[in-house]
Amino acid sequence: MSKINFRTDLAIEAHEYVATQTPQGVNGVNVQDQNHNDHFVKRVNISTPQASQQMGKQMGRYITLEMPEFRKKNTEFEERVSQTFAHELNSMLPKSPNQNVLIVGLGNWNVTPDALGPKVIDRLLITRHLKAMMPNRFNNNDYQTVSALAPGVLGLTGIETSEVIEGVVRQTQPDYIIAIDALAARDVSRLNTTIQIADTGIHPGSGVGNKRKGITKEDLGVDVIAIGVPTVVDAVTVTSDTIEMVTNTVAENSPNGQGQQFYQALNSLNGQQKEQLIAEVLNQNLGSLIVTPKEIDRLIEDISDVVAGGINAALHPIIDYQDATKHLY
Repeated sequence: MSKINFRTDLAIEAHEYVATQTPQGVNGVNVQDQNHNDHFVKRVNISTPQASQQMGKQMGRYITLEMPEFRKKNTEFEERVSQTFAHELNSMLPKSPNQNVLIVGLGNWNVTPDALGPKVIDRLLITRHLKAMMPNRFNNNDYQTVSALAPGVLGLTGIETSEVIEGVVRQTQPDYIIAIDALAARDVSRLNTTIQIADTGIHPGSGVGNKRKGITKEDLGVDVIAIGVPTVVDAVTVTSDTIEMVTNTVAENSPNGQGQQFYQALNSLNGQQKEQLIAEVLNQNLGSLIVTPKEIDRLIEDISDVVAGGINAALHPIIDYQDATKHLY
């Protein structure tokens, strides 16, 4: 099988690619779809080392929430999505009551496409200090013990993110960690319209070719639930898709077969060869280029509300879903 030759953090995209290369399916991968009318849930379970290698993803469970209409501002739709997200997140979380949870918002708050983690942290109901100061009100199963951290990035702090988290884990002894990060996608239609939940932890920067030390159970000693939203895509991918659409249109609409030679020349290259050619041209002039939608400011604010609302509702049973998307204090 051909190696996946594009950048993506999404297990569902890796599976879609592998499925096109292996029509008979991949042993050790189970996929389930659920339709919620205006949004969708896709669950991918990778259960064998062979499947993990083929897909380039760690063994484990991946839940993808797809909401194609999210870019159209609709508060009621966002509340429905947040409720679905809370339900799916709950399926990943330990079932014991009154857990000590550390939530980590990864990313650079000065760079909008990378600011998802810190913005979600700003919207969460943090209770660890409240339980200590007001035990009569908060010391019950209606509220989990939640602490949060936005550690920044190496370029801002001079400290590896994993080192900051390791220190906090030693001091606070959480039962598990929820790590939130911006991701990279292969398909531009998935930018800011997709949420992925995984029980495999997270590797900051892996989707854009900037791998850092992982935030995983193997690294930290506690379970790590990863939540990610794709906010960027490789420019090579966008250019490759555009050229393919143009050449197909030329071939279909050229009179008397004109354009066929040009089409056939490009079509003789496989996907990896096309993307390598485009990368050489772009990198020569622009370097490695990552792109994001022009309305990213609004989209990050909206998706942060949805993610934070879902986390609040999942961790604190007393909170109503509608209230979970509001700033609580």
